[in-house]
Amino acid sequence: MPATDAPLTGAHATSGEPAAPGPVRSSRLDPAIAARLRRTPDGLVAAVVRQHDTGEVLMVAWMNDEALHRTLTTGRATYWSRSRQEYWVKGATSGHHQHVRSVALDCDGDALLVSVDQVGAACHTGHRTCFFTELPVTAPEATS
Repeated sequence: MPATDAPLTGAHATSGEPAAPGPVRSSRLDPAIAARLRRTPDGLVAAVVRQHDTGEVLMVAWMNDEALHRTLTTGRATYWSRSRQEYWVKGATSGHHQHVRSVALDCDGDALLVSVDQVGAACHTGHRTCFFTELPVTAPEATS
């Protein structure tokens, strides 16, 4: 049976914080880091998550400024759920935690690389990684 991750109790936006991420919102994120982010119109940055020691890509999620702040200051991967419109800490209900080892910002500021020590499955389907469906590539091989 797949283990799902629901938001951590108390992880919802609190009074004084808007419920939706929004393009402009106050956050406890370091202003120098916030200034480097290029967000989607709804205030989010893609977070590519990988296993720190093998480089295996585990999943892609979304962060707003506050989710990134929580991730950087707690060492627990925290994301913004676009469907539920609330924060969720990976593993809060499933036990499949992501202990953050490092976070890197890409050169354009529009994506994060989160290196974690994954405990259990990263995918809500119960798979180790969300990238378990191989697609056929039929393009001709490039020649030099």
